[in-house]
Amino acid sequence: MEVYLDNSATTRCFEEVAQLTHKILCEHYGNPSSMHHKGVEAEQYVRDARETLAKILKVNEKEIFFTSGGTESDNIALIGTAMANHRRGRHLITTQIEHPAILQTMAYLHNQGFEVTYLPVDRQGRISLKDLERAVRQDTILVSIMHTNNEIGSLQPIGEAGPLIKKCNPQTLFHVDAVQGFGKFHIYPKKMQIDMLSVSAHKIHGPKGVGLLYLREGAKVNPVIYGGGQQKGMRSGTENVAGSAGIALAAKMMYQNLDRDMEGMYGLREMLISGVSQIEDVKINGCPGREGAAHIVSLSVRGVRSEVLLHALEEQGIYVSAGSACAAHKPQPSATLKAIGVEKDLLESTIRLSLSVFTTREEIEYTVQALCEMVPMLRKYTRH
Repeated sequence: MEVYLDNSATTRCFEEVAQLTHKILCEHYGNPSSMHHKGVEAEQYVRDARETLAKILKVNEKEIFFTSGGTESDNIALIGTAMANHRRGRHLITTQIEHPAILQTMAYLHNQGFEVTYLPVDRQGRISLKDLERAVRQDTILVSIMHTNNEIGSLQPIGEAGPLIKKCNPQTLFHVDAVQGFGKFHIYPKKMQIDMLSVSAHKIHGPKGVGLLYLREGAKVNPVIYGGGQQKGMRSGTENVAGSAGIALAAKMMYQNLDRDMEGMYGLREMLISGVSQIEDVKINGCPGREGAAHIVSLSVRGVRSEVLLHALEEQGIYVSAGSACAAHKPQPSATLKAIGVEKDLLESTIRLSLSVFTTREEIEYTVQALCEMVPMLRKYTRH
């Protein structure tokens, strides 16, 4: 049996999405900036995609910008805001457990003379709203908080954070990295007072290489990519027609039966956690209940290095991650695990299992059985 449990890294494309993108690449391949029929045909796909996504988010179509993915969306939001508002203030706020696309960009801005406050999190990976309230100042121009943590699945209080930030400083822009949350939760930027929102297609069964940035109309953000002036000059470059159509269709399919699908996924997650909790010295990181995301389980297995366990599972046809795939080749321990207080000897003994709408009960049962059998064996042969 082959069991793919690395869906936080990337997902299998919906067949319908793959067929649509193939059709556009091979038949409706015009440049949407061209004035002839082929161009107009391509432009319509982009317009339809923008309309679909705007309806899902309950925002205006002109507030949707297509990018190459979550990383670019994050960079535009952070760097664009900093460059556009630096005369008003140079203070930025984020959390200790953000994705590298946020943390590395914040480090870059710090080197450019901006001051960055990193909010701590509790053992479940959640920030304190009181800490956030105390951190916002008159010179705070941006707060960036992720919706769902990509390693441990912790959920931040985004719905409360937005109004709180605006109460403290109405001019402060609020950015949310929703790469792991979009397609799993109902997210409404207007209601939550979110000014910018980042999304990536390949996390929701869409194609790689495309994402979106919701940018509230009137928010002061500079472009960071210059060129032909496409997308109202905010993100120049020939539009990725197939990708735009692909992310829109994937999002539409994810939200068609969202509540039913997430309920089923929570059931599988609870089955997985219950099964592996029978193994001695296994720790679940983050929120084990429904306060965490339905699709992410982080396990620390004492006495077995994550790489060893990953490859042992791979031999059984089970594919998991030894943390965030976006930073998996870096040797340093996970900043997220350190921030939530995971014991030192467990930092390099943690794996992430992430589910999708394709995950089955049989796959979870097979995975639990494999872990129950192999962990004691691996511990037996581990050198001390």
